[in-house]
Amino acid sequence: MLRFATLYTRTVDRFNYLIGRVMMYSLFVMLGILLWSMISKAVFIIPSYWTLEMAQFALVAYYMVGGAYSIQLGSNVRMDLFYGNWSIRKKAWVDCFTVLLLIFYLSVMLYGGLDSTAYSLEYGERAPSLWRPYMWPVKVVMCLGILLMLLQAISELIKDIATVKGIEI
Repeated sequence: MLRFATLYTRTVDRFNYLIGRVMMYSLFVMLGILLWSMISKAVFIIPSYWTLEMAQFALVAYYMVGGAYSIQLGSNVRMDLFYGNWSIRKKAWVDCFTVLLLIFYLSVMLYGGLDSTAYSLEYGERAPSLWRPYMWPVKVVMCLGILLMLLQAISELIKDIATVKGIEI
């Protein structure tokens, strides 16, 4: 069981690290879209109707798919009033509890996201705008990001349990 847990955490951590590093640079995609929007309005005097929504979709991909990387690095917001002074084992105990809450939350989010994506695919849902893009691609990206965060949260739970037991993973 320890071998499986070690393999799981290493695989998930490595994968989310690579995906997170790629997503760091996807911010430039959003900046490029917004730059094109600015140029098309200023130079060509023709507004691009797709740019605002496309920039929003790029931002969704940036923070949803990059969320697992954020969890892995521990860059999530934490109240350090008491937490910072605790021992590593006590931090691991508290983290076990909070990660279980996160896993529950992400599971509910994934369930709802999959249901919404299925609806979007079945009925050809489109955004209520002038451009009217299909909504299923951004919903698929959101579900992928939630799944990656869920896998990373499970990895963090395994590492916290190992820390409480005094096992090195």
